[in-house]
Amino acid sequence: MATRLDGRKIAILAADGFEQVELTEPMKALKEAGAMVSVVSLKSGSIQGFKHDKPGDSVSVDKEVAGARAEEFDGLLIPGGLFNPDALRSDPKAVAFAKSFFDAGKPVASICHGPQVLITAGVVKGRKMTSWGAVQTDLRNAGAIVSDEPVVVDQGLVTSRKPDDIPAFNAKMIEEFAEGRHQGQQRSAA
Repeated sequence: MATRLDGRKIAILAADGFEQVELTEPMKALKEAGAMVSVVSLKSGSIQGFKHDKPGDSVSVDKEVAGARAEEFDGLLIPGGLFNPDALRSDPKAVAFAKSFFDAGKPVASICHGPQVLITAGVVKGRKMTSWGAVQTDLRNAGAIVSDEPVVVDQGLVTSRKPDDIPAFNAKMIEEFAEGRHQGQQRSAA
């Protein structure tokens, strides 16, 4: 199992309302594995994190999604949160950015409510996935094969349910990002 990401560039797609621990803990793990991490968002400056429904810390934005391209990155992380995924899936540029990783066969990791962005991008049909319990029905309705497990991996797509699952999520995310492009990743990007 590969655990080093030296030289790999990873985008974290997030907006105001991200679940703080679902961005900060995976970002810390990615950096410790040697990745170069960039927060990509709908606006410049900083974005507001939340600890469930209470404001948490802000995180600096490295790049606006309007100017970001999947070609610049080796993988994508989409954290959850109550408000973050809704803001992202309402923005056509953010949805197109997420979809472009699937089109290129690049690994993607998403936790909690984050898979809502992937539903809007139209990339979940036929995929084995998990998410926060309330989102699992949405995944099924979009054609995903859902299981309620701490982490699910399907051809470079890593999904997880909640903050308690972050250690397992981080380990699988790093493994898949280290493996790089996946041939089967493109199969549901229609």
